[in-house]
Amino acid sequence: QSRDAAAPAASLAADKGTFRILLDGQPVGSEEFEIAQDGRDWQARATSQITTADGTTTQVKGTLRLTADGTPLRYEWSTQGEKKAGAMVDFRGGVASATLLLENSQPFEQQFTFDSPRIVILDNNLYHHYAILARLYDWSARGAQTFPVLIPQEMIPGSITVESIGAQSIEGKTLELLRVRTPDLEIDLYLDSARRLIQLVVPSSKALILRE
Repeated sequence: QSRDAAAPAASLAADKGTFRILLDGQPVGSEEFEIAQDGRDWQARATSQITTADGTTTQVKGTLRLTADGTPLRYEWSTQGEKKAGAMVDFRGGVASATLLLENSQPFEQQFTFDSPRIVILDNNLYHHYAILARLYDWSARGAQTFPVLIPQEMIPGSITVESIGAQSIEGKTLELLRVRTPDLEIDLYLDSARRLIQLVVPSSKALILRE
């Protein structure tokens, strides 16, 4: 039974740290993030650096402003590497208005409409967004829960299903497994007793994200 994610209030919590990003067992980058209360709202910001096999380093920065119940208000990201790009997305109700800024081209505007204002932002190479998702999940109800989602760097709207799989033993530690499914991807989130994201696994791409 999939349920609408608009009902429960999220319990956002302050968090900061560094994630190590590994691909096929090899370190390829890191992400520094902070999620903190800012007045009545919350702000999540991060910078990640990824180095590809050919030695190219890409830096991604993201800043997400959201209300206490996890509803996004504004998201900004920028990337620097072989090419520079950025975007601003403003959210009002279930409408996301995006302005995409690409190097040497005119700003491109696009609008997306969702059936709920509690849209989950899951951007490429910014894994703290999954830490926020773990807070949006209604743990008292459990079961499979569906959320509208936007991947800003790709300007792709969609939906994801999140489900608690239960406690797992990982290297002698007991962690809670939260499984995230998209139509073409499965992502496993491992959380500690405070529901902080400790590690993230994408089996299909052999990606492993570890909190330092």
